[in-house]
Amino acid sequence: MPSHMYRTVGIVSRPRLDEIAAVAPKLIEWLESRGLAVLYDKETGACLAGVGRECSREDLTARVDLVIVLGGDGTLLATARAFRDTTVPVLPINLGGLGFLTSVKLDEMYAILEEVLQGRNRVSERSMLEAKIWRAGVEVACHRALNDAVLNKGALARIIDLDLVLNGEFVTSYKADGLIISTPTGSTAYSLAAGGPIVYPKVPAFVVTPICPHTLTNRPLVIPETSKLEITFRSNDNQVYLTLDGQVGVELQPDDRITMTKSAYPLRLVRPARKTYFEILRNKLKWGER
Repeated sequence: MPSHMYRTVGIVSRPRLDEIAAVAPKLIEWLESRGLAVLYDKETGACLAGVGRECSREDLTARVDLVIVLGGDGTLLATARAFRDTTVPVLPINLGGLGFLTSVKLDEMYAILEEVLQGRNRVSERSMLEAKIWRAGVEVACHRALNDAVLNKGALARIIDLDLVLNGEFVTSYKADGLIISTPTGSTAYSLAAGGPIVYPKVPAFVVTPICPHTLTNRPLVIPETSKLEITFRSNDNQVYLTLDGQVGVELQPDDRITMTKSAYPLRLVRPARKTYFEILRNKLKWGER
């Protein structure tokens, strides 16, 4: 998207007042000097003296042409879930630790923004999951996730019995600590730690990875992203939760049914023209090192 297509830019920050106060005012000044209007979320507004341009993340993502995320991967995950019925591009700037998704460093920010405004960047479309909870045949909740949706148990150290159905066909039953449904983006997160494969972002697939399965024959399963998954469980007196991106948790009831499909709205992740996925894998996860 060339620069003349950007009119309003949104800024989303993690709640670290000192860091954001040192970055956001100069960034806003830089954007406005190029004729761009700026909106920001409440976390950013808490660091600024000015008022009048602050709004919720949900409202912000509906009103801007580009979102700049100041924070770590967790801030990006929360921002991605705030989008509703829109595919505004997102430029993440790493103020966190690992920064696997937020791979642009702070000292690179203005150079990358120049690329973006001139249309010289790449945009990587990342599929998102849509998870729905059904209770007595009625949809009671709907959540989106960029990395993964996880069924896991509460504090008691008992396994969960889970049944998996794919496009109406019974697949298998799991006895495990839980089950991870991962996007390609999330394949390098919890799923990887549980023994799942690394999936290239452009591969149209989801990964089903059991957590500590009670049988050696249960292995991660790669399925088409066009699939509809249905999961039911027998909790054995356990509390069972549906957790989205490790950040939002919903307690489930014993007769709940969970369905998962690909969201109609992907995350459009702005990438520097010169950084590749495998370069980030090598640098951030030390992939391939001996």
